[in-house]
Amino acid sequence: MPVIHFETADTTDRTQIGEGLVRFAVQAGRLETGGEEGKYFLKHADGCAEDGEQITPGDEFFFHTETGDILCAEHGEELREGK
Repeated sequence: MPVIHFETADTTDRTQIGEGLVRFAVQAGRLETGGEEGKYFLKHADGCAEDGEQITPGDEFFFHTETGDILCAEHGEELREGK
């Protein structure tokens, strides 16, 4: 499961995730815990690893579990398609 597709970002800084993704987020240094909104979050305030494009609320994005990279929809699709 190297690339995970998120259909919508919660905020520009983070998106809530379930327990199944916690290990990957920890390995990537992208886990944030606690808060009124939920227990586990994937941090993505640094934007797309390819071009720095900010991930904004409602945007789809990708999380590469092996590298820890966050990718915008365009670059994530390219990665999944092997381009």
